[in-house]
Order: sequence, then C-alpha cells, then structure tokens
Amino acid sequence: MDALKTQETLGDLSKLPQRKFNKQKTLKEGVLKIIPISGLEEVGRNLTIFHWFPIKGKEEILILDMGLGYPDIENTLGVDYTIPNLEYLIENKDKILGILITHGHYDHIGAIPYIIDKIGNPPIYATPLTKGIIIKRQQDFPHQGKLEIHEIKKDTYKTFKIGSFIIDYFHVNHNIPDSIGYFIQTPVGNIMHTGDFKIDFTPFFDKPADLSRVVKLAHKGVDLLMIDSTNAPEPGHIISERKIMENLEEIFKKAKGRIIASTFASLLERIQQLIYLAGLYGRKVVIDGHTMRVNVEVAKRLGYLKFEKGIFIRPEDSFKLPPHKVLIICTGSQAEEGSALMRIANREHKYFRIVNGDSVIFSSSIIPGNERIIQNLKDTLTKQGAKIYHYQMMDIHASGHAFADDIRLFINLAKPNYLMPVHGHYFMMKAVEEIGLDLGIPKEKIIIAANGDVVKMEANSVKLTNEKVPSNLVYVDGLGLGSVGDVVLRDRKALAEEGIFVVIVTIDSKTGEIKTSPDIISRGFVYLRESKDLLNESRSIIKNIVAKNTQFLGDEAPIIQEEQIK
Repeated sequence: MDALKTQETLGDLSKLPQRKFNKQKTLKEGVLKIIPISGLEEVGRNLTIFHWFPIKGKEEILILDMGLGYPDIENTLGVDYTIPNLEYLIENKDKILGILITHGHYDHIGAIPYIIDKIGNPPIYATPLTKGIIIKRQQDFPHQGKLEIHEIKKDTYKTFKIGSFIIDYFHVNHNIPDSIGYFIQTPVGNIMHTGDFKIDFTPFFDKPADLSRVVKLAHKGVDLLMIDSTNAPEPGHIISERKIMENLEEIFKKAKGRIIASTFASLLERIQQLIYLAGLYGRKVVIDGHTMRVNVEVAKRLGYLKFEKGIFIRPEDSFKLPPHKVLIICTGSQAEEGSALMRIANREHKYFRIVNGDSVIFSSSIIPGNERIIQNLKDTLTKQGAKIYHYQMMDIHASGHAFADDIRLFINLAKPNYLMPVHGHYFMMKAVEEIGLDLGIPKEKIIIAANGDVVKMEANSVKLTNEKVPSNLVYVDGLGLGSVGDVVLRDRKALAEEGIFVVIVTIDSKTGEIKTSPDIISRGFVYLRESKDLLNESRSIIKNIVAKNTQFLGDEAPIIQEEQIK
C-alpha cells in the first residue's frame, strides 16, 4: 500500500467515535499512581513509575524506561551525567516487578547501570537491538551482576503479563530501529504510551509505524494516552527519511574529496543511510567515536545494519585510498569535547586532519545551548578547507519526534479519554494540550504534570494530585554516583569564575620567625609573571600579618592567623 493510500485508510479509521472510560469487567478496586520521576520539563532522563495500590493484596510497581540526562555545562562543572532520583524506588524496591524499555537511546536506558542493582535487579523487557545495546553498555560495569532481560519480539506481537499488568506493544518510527510504544492494561484502566515516536509513511530502511496496530489496541479503550511532546510546537508533518536520503545522495554526487559525516552515535537510521550511499558511490567507511563504534557493532551483529562485505576499514587504512573513495562517519555533531570531529578540528586526532576538498556533513539538529560552540566548530573546519553541509541549508536531518499534525493523527487514532503529554519541556507539553483541545478533549481531561508529580488513576477518573515525590537531580561524575552536591558545584563554579589564591608560609615553631619568603600560588586569578608589583605587595602584607600574630605561640596562633587573613 503506498503512502497516500495508507493515509487515506488511516483517515477513515480516525473517524472512530470518542471513547468513554474503559468499562471492562476486569476493573478492580484500588488506585494506580503514575509518577514521572523525570523526563518532564526536560528532554531526557526518562523514568516513569506505575504504582498499583489494591484495596486487597500486594502493591506492585512497573517502571517505564530508565534514562540519563546531560548536565547544564555552565552550572554543573565536572558532572558527566544526571540520572533520575532514586529515593522512591529504593524505598519501594520490594514492590518492583519489572522495567519496560521503549528503545535503545541513552536518555531511556543510560541510567540502568547506576540504578538497577540498588533496586533489587528487577527483570528488563526490551526489543532485540535495545537488549543488545543494554548488554553492551553493562560490560562497562563489570562489578555488577548479570542482567535479566526478556526479549520482546517486535514483528510477532505477543501479549505478556507482569503481575497485575497486561502488556501489549506496537512498532513506531524513531531514529533508532526496534522502537516501540506500549499499551498497558492496568487493574483500573488502559494506558497507551507512545515512547519516542514519529510517523513516517515512506521510511527508507525501517517499516512504517504500525498505526493499524494502534487502532486495534484502541478498540480495547484508551483511558489515558501518554504522548511524546518534543516536537509538538512544530507545525505540519515531519519530513520523511526517504527525502533525507535523497538530499544526502546529492552531497555524495557532488563531493570530490573525503566525506566526513557527523551525527549522534545512536542515530542508526542515519548511519545506515550513509553506509548504503558509501556502497552506492564506491566509498569505504571508517566509523570513528567509541559509542558509535559500539552501537554499530551491536547493530551489525544482530542484523540491523545492511552493508556490502569489506566496506568497513580501519582509520589508518583510509590513507591507502584516494580521498573520493573514503567516508568517515563520526561523533561530534554537537561539538562535544573529546569527540571525533572536535579532535579532527583541533588537530588532535591520531589519524585525520582536514584538507582542502573535504566535505563535512552535520546530520543532526542543534541541541539548545550548543549553538555557539557548534558555530565555532563549523568556522574552524571551514578555515581549514572543508565545505560544510547542515540541516539549515538542506534537509539532511529529520528529528525522531512527531510534529504537530502527526501528534494530531495519533490522538485521533487512539481516541483517549484522558491525555497526558510527556517527554518535553513545559511549552512542548502545552502545545500538545492545544492540539487536544482542538480535537475536542476537555481541558480538565488533559494532564500537564511535572517531575515528581503524582497522577492518580481510579476506575472512573484520572487526575493530577498535590502529592509530590523526590525528583531532584542526581549527578554522576568521575567520583561516582551522587558524589557531587550543591555545595561542591557552587565551589566549582566559584573557582571557575574567580580563580584560586593560595599562600604558603614556613614559620619557625619556636621563634615565630618566617623561614622563607611566602610562596603564592594563583590559578585563574592573576598571571603572576605579569603582576610582580601585586605579588610583592601581597608578600609584604602576608609578612606583616604573620609577624603580628606569631607572638601568640601555641594552640591559638593558627586560629588568630586565619581570622586575621580573612
């Protein structure tokens, strides 16, 4: 069925009447608390809890996703990642039955190694590629035990049960294969969660999103739809990956030298397109960047990448080929420090330097806050002789998240009684609210929640409560999990902004006399070689302070000196 026919058919399906709250006979007495620990008011760090409180019987918890976030560089110096708050999960770890994973991006799986052993190592449910990426990442944490991962077969839908929760799922388009959304039948109603999704009727390698499956599940009744809101403010439909492919091919046709294509390490759809074009135009492929190499190896092993035999080469072997026979796919599209493209631009890469005739493709959008450093990177590469291509010049990148009209279509197909935007900043979630209102969903049935909020679902209602659970950021840096607090971050920021000034004085413990001239160490305060007058004046003041206070020899002397120096 072609794209136009598919859309016409879905248009008919979307005329289903608005559904009332699910009245299935299996509804039980009790309360389901839906708790987004993180992933709202932000993009990343996704973790949602479904906590079932029955009138009779044991409490049960089901978790959806367990991702990490990337810190605000200016205010969290030295922090590698942020992860969801653990307090609620640790307090209730004996009730956790399992973790459902939507796809293999780190903002949905990246926190697993930091959390899972602290909550009793519950089983994980994931599609094959997602499972492979989780297992590969876990190898970086050898001190932890083996994960229990149940594989979800995406192409042969099979309902399964976790405690009181009955789980179905459906294929969605995203920019990594094996992405799914979930349909969860709970004791008090049905919840549909899209995961990260877009609707692409003409993908190049992936299958179109299985909207007929969505409609089939919707016939059971969708009491609450939790929907990706990331690109809700963007009007229209998202561009198809087939169009992206056509534009990338134009670059391959024009390029006379090497092509260096930079994208997200997890954007396997784009990596696949580039590998395909390399084969089509007789280029060998170098994969550069640790995380990208890991993801490509997992995808190759599981059969998710299609490529010609012998197409991949080592970086050092690329010099044996003429430039027009080489494609380098690398990390660094966000100008990340230490990424492959940044090392190339800074002439710090072991193998590669930019030369005249190179074409550099930025096949990714710009994450807000990275505009300046990415522009600096583009300028540096251009000065060195590269020709730059980016998504603002031509359509060489498509987001993995649905635009407004795609969201509108999905809501029409699901026919939810209640609507809850997720995975987005506040203004993104409000854009979903506007779509919902336009489709006739009453405002009181649209839930705009925040991290740590508790949404209560009962047999006849869904409502946002005043209850809150801990949701503040947990930092991960080189020292470990949660080792960085607000005081440490404040001190780091002060040191970064004001520098440090250290005085070292050697004093005779018996006479109180200064043995040598005071040593002064300064970093980020003044450049001492160009501040000799200040240095000499400082030494003079230090000598006077010491001389004045060392007449009090004994235990109190250091205290007096410290107070005097302050």
